[in-house]
Amino acid sequence: MREQEIEKQEWVYGIRPVIEAIESGKEIEKVLLQRGLSGVNYKELMGLLRDHQIPYQVVPQEKLNRVTRKNHQGVIAYISPVIFYKIDQLLPALFEQGKEPFILVLDKVTDVRNFGAILRSAHSAGVDAVLVPDKGTAALNSGTVKSSAGAIFKIPICRERNLKIALKYLTDSGLRIAAVTEKANNLYFKENLTGPLVLIMGSEGEGISPEYLKFATTKVKIPMLGEIGSLNVSVAAAVIMYEVVRQRMENS
Repeated sequence: MREQEIEKQEWVYGIRPVIEAIESGKEIEKVLLQRGLSGVNYKELMGLLRDHQIPYQVVPQEKLNRVTRKNHQGVIAYISPVIFYKIDQLLPALFEQGKEPFILVLDKVTDVRNFGAILRSAHSAGVDAVLVPDKGTAALNSGTVKSSAGAIFKIPICRERNLKIALKYLTDSGLRIAAVTEKANNLYFKENLTGPLVLIMGSEGEGISPEYLKFATTKVKIPMLGEIGSLNVSVAAAVIMYEVVRQRMENS
């Protein structure tokens, strides 16, 4: 999809047009719903959102008006430029191809430029899929496309409603989980990062959620020798991903 097409198709508004978009198979990133909506059409829409596991957010009318002043009827849907995958459908195919899966998990990465830059590095480093929660993640829009240099269309993005279930599935499937956190004792280049691997990155501000850190089989950190306490998350992700590349190449 070209950038100009993304701009035109970024969102649709109105209850019936959004229902039709879902029923036609459009990939919906998320839906904004005005607080206090009711009626038959609204109930039909809510049923579709639940059936298709589409994230939605109930917001005041002012937030919708900031997106468009047209007759949105209290409903705006953001159309994703990419098709989302499910990790439990993707992972078996990777094993069947004889790969040692390399999965990147992003927790609370909300800046589109950081997200796009991470996708670009992930594709270049041979990451097989990027896994994100369906809430609290950067929007997939033209800004993400630009900063990813097109990598957004080349690497599978898995969106999961329950990231804990997804991480447990990955662990049960034989993948080691490495969390990148300043609270770690181990330096990243001294840790074994070969074999089937999940790499978890959090935001600079909040880091990785404690509920996800519990799944980590190892925790690593990047040494910080200056006065600034952390790297930009896209830079940190690139550093760690290419350490995985280095170790895999040495062991090949």
